[in-house]
Amino acid sequence: MTVNHSSTLSVEYFISYLELVMNAKQISLKEASQYMNEHFFKGIPNLYGENTALQFKKAIEHIEKKG
Repeated sequence: MTVNHSSTLSVEYFISYLELVMNAKQISLKEASQYMNEHFFKGIPNLYGENTALQFKKAIEHIEKKG
């Protein structure tokens, strides 16, 4: 997936991405979050900027609340 470094990715983007990873790999949210940190962010939380990192955290919180 190509990511534009100049734009902030949305909470909705990360919710969809996390749910896709969880469903495809049959893993928990925690495992999907770790997977994305390693592969999407390449181990650098602010790789795509602070705002994108914040949106990722909000997406995790949203999924946790959802259930």
